[in-house]
Amino acid sequence: MRTCRTTTLTRQGVAAAALCLALCAPAPARASGPAPGGTGGDARTAAEDAGAELVARRAAAAAALRPVGGAGGAPAAGTRPVVRPPATGGGRLEFRPCPAVEELPDPVRCAALRVPLDYARPDGPQISLTVSRVPATGRGGAARQGALVFNPGGPGASGMGFPLLGDRPAWARVAAAYDLVGYAPRGVGRSAPLTCQDPAERPHGPTQVPAEPSAAYKRERLAAARAYAEGCARHAGPALGHYTTLNNARDLDVLRAALGEPRLTFMGASYGTYLGAVYATRHPERVRRMVFDSAVDPDPRRVWYANNLAQAPAFERRWADFRAWAARHHSVYGLGTTAGAVRESYEKVRAAVARTPAGGVVGTGELHAAYLQTAYYDDVWPERAAALAAYLRGDPEPLVRQAARDPATAERAANATAVYTAVLCNDAPWPGDWETWDRDNTGLARRAPFETWANAFLNLPCASWPVSERQRPVDVGAQPGRLPKTLIVAAERDGATPHAGALELQGRLGARAALVTEQRAGTHGVAGGRNACVDRHVERYLLTGATPGWRVTCAPHPEPAPVSLDDRAAGASRALLPPAV
Repeated sequence: MRTCRTTTLTRQGVAAAALCLALCAPAPARASGPAPGGTGGDARTAAEDAGAELVARRAAAAAALRPVGGAGGAPAAGTRPVVRPPATGGGRLEFRPCPAVEELPDPVRCAALRVPLDYARPDGPQISLTVSRVPATGRGGAARQGALVFNPGGPGASGMGFPLLGDRPAWARVAAAYDLVGYAPRGVGRSAPLTCQDPAERPHGPTQVPAEPSAAYKRERLAAARAYAEGCARHAGPALGHYTTLNNARDLDVLRAALGEPRLTFMGASYGTYLGAVYATRHPERVRRMVFDSAVDPDPRRVWYANNLAQAPAFERRWADFRAWAARHHSVYGLGTTAGAVRESYEKVRAAVARTPAGGVVGTGELHAAYLQTAYYDDVWPERAAALAAYLRGDPEPLVRQAARDPATAERAANATAVYTAVLCNDAPWPGDWETWDRDNTGLARRAPFETWANAFLNLPCASWPVSERQRPVDVGAQPGRLPKTLIVAAERDGATPHAGALELQGRLGARAALVTEQRAGTHGVAGGRNACVDRHVERYLLTGATPGWRVTCAPHPEPAPVSLDDRAAGASRALLPPAV
């Protein structure tokens, strides 16, 4: 999938970025006979699990000796995973004022959590994960219920900013009862940062992407994907194979223990829902409460190739939703009175920037990335429509401000893409022959052209991934009676995580999993201040453990209001966020 553009967690509620899954074809054959909660029961997995248990026990013991709080540092950034000399992992979390690089003001505090790079060697090389926290406020006399840990998705997104949400009205009651805890998963930010390219190798705008890729362009992208995969191996070395969802789940359990929590209270968005589902399958007895926001389809037959294929038609629907909205506001934007006419206006702009990049920096690649945002978040619709209208009237500046690459975020975006690629490629088998990719995506693009090829090319490094042993996807599913009540929230027309994934997750988690669906809406990331009905269900569940029933619905949040062409909001600049599943 493509990169997302937003400013902060404010826009998306709780979800930070999109889910980079992508398109639809025959699903890989289901792995036969996996051990419950495992990847096949092999000796390697058993050794990793045993190591993870040891490290979690150590973390719990350290937390019991001294309450979480006090002093602690964070690892230095680097271009390779920061591997420290052998030392015991799972030590005490010591929170201090956050380093300036995190841009997290008081009262947020930061700490470093040491975990093994390879859980099969629990006392071998260690990496440090950055953790952020704001203690429960106790406002209104609320009793503290423990820590609420958040993962925003990706893989590749950082949750370090999550504790800042405690100041928002939608989170006030939750923040009164819970310590809000965010963290950067392995590979992300300063948590043993992963990269796959030298700065000089990264793409710089403007980029020109054909509407329909020719055979020559496909060969070019295939070569680029192979080079990217080789770059991941070159930069990460032997560490590359250790960036997986299973290791993310092991890290999450060590974090739970280091926080002094006997059971985990967790909220995951997008890819974070898959991480949570894997954790719940492997450790149902350690789950206290879990919220799954915008659920990935966890069927092991669909992780990850088929899940990515399923995104293309879903994004096509959301792209049409934006165009229909713009057409309803033709009196404001003048882009056309039908969705088809709005598409023609977009294509005029696309053809123009293909000839002459807007401002010298926005080509068709940057244009597409900016307008893919409309399939994620409807609150960008007014400014995107206004930018098209302004360009067609001779003013390219709003489009340049919204679509141009931001050099200030280039390092973060490159890091996020590297982690995204490593986790998805390591997690599951992918087709290794270009013919399969070409056949599946060529057919799909006939009915869903907007995002099909961009998504395919993003994931194409997985076809030549230089890690010999891929994981077998966990067969997500609750063991009867062992998992407490859980809550899934989803938008009916979500493009990044199609609603079918929420239904699949609910079926696998069992009768105690409730599903709240926001009807006739498609913004990715449902909880956190956009829809009061959804937020009431999430708040009630986190505070009391009560769920609303098997399947309930909420009316959609209001559509955004249009803005005039001279409204400054139409030119607001947005920072690139990582591709996120």
